[in-house]
Amino acid sequence: MTFDLIRKTALSFPHVTEGFPFDQSTLVFKVGGKMFLLIDIDSQDAITLKSKPDQIPELLESYDWISRGFHMNKNHWITLRLDSLKLDITLVLKLITDSYSNVYQGLTKKAINAFENR
Repeated sequence: MTFDLIRKTALSFPHVTEGFPFDQSTLVFKVGGKMFLLIDIDSQDAITLKSKPDQIPELLESYDWISRGFHMNKNHWITLRLDSLKLDITLVLKLITDSYSNVYQGLTKKAINAFENR
């Protein structure tokens, strides 16, 4: 799974911005000012995504390349090791989509209306 594919996927969703709010190597993708994906552009060996808390235990049990979010709230974030030989690209793309959707749906009505009225 390449950095370009991850970036292209993240930017394909409506109203997404990207930036470096923490340092010069952690690229963060946001919607409505809320993070949904982080990747270290120097190593590019993992991504961190927001997930529904009730889905995390099953993901952790089913896939050894998924762990609780690195340096994030362990109840809401997961980290996917992209260098794993067992990596399922289809699942990674689904989890990126789910992360975006979860964050977008959690935005305030005011924020969503601002997007829709542009």
